[in-house]
Amino acid sequence: MRSSHARRWPRRAGIATALVGALLGAVSCTGTATPPPAAVGTAPTTTAAPTGSPTAASTRPPAAVPDTLRFTGTTLTGTAFDAAQLAGRPVVLWFWAPWCATCASQAWTVAEIAPQYRDTVPIIGVAGLGEQRAMKDFVTEFDLAGTPQIDDRAGALWRRFKVTEQSTFLIIDRDGKVVHQGFLDGEALTARVTALAGA
Repeated sequence: MRSSHARRWPRRAGIATALVGALLGAVSCTGTATPPPAAVGTAPTTTAAPTGSPTAASTRPPAAVPDTLRFTGTTLTGTAFDAAQLAGRPVVLWFWAPWCATCASQAWTVAEIAPQYRDTVPIIGVAGLGEQRAMKDFVTEFDLAGTPQIDDRAGALWRRFKVTEQSTFLIIDRDGKVVHQGFLDGEALTARVTALAGA
């Protein structure tokens, strides 16, 4: 009996060892891959999203890109920007000019709330009607560097969305539909973004 058990034990131990080795090999092949670099033109995603809002966008299937988000541009820092990467989320486009006093008064609110909601309701600045140097100075003065600011000196996006005055907020819902276009003061903007984040 002892000799029969002794003969079976090394064989079972060998099978177990082989199984463990195979499992470890499988894990090493299918383990977490190094994440790809963040898409150009997007704000960093390290800031925690507000309580109650989705934080794992990667668990959702890729969203279809609506016509409203089929545009590209270049930020004031020279980075390529593709709005298609925003598909599936509500988006706020803020059309501003560097000499606009109303834009300046709204800039503080944008600078305050944009980082908080960057993962759930991105706010994207669209700077126009001015010189690039003045636009960059505006971004620096109002601490907007953490929010993508598209350089639209040529007015392509202003024409695309039929924006005729500054400051204009254009809100696109998660389905790509424009649900607001016009003026919003700081309180109204905060309320709209908060509501969109919780929707």
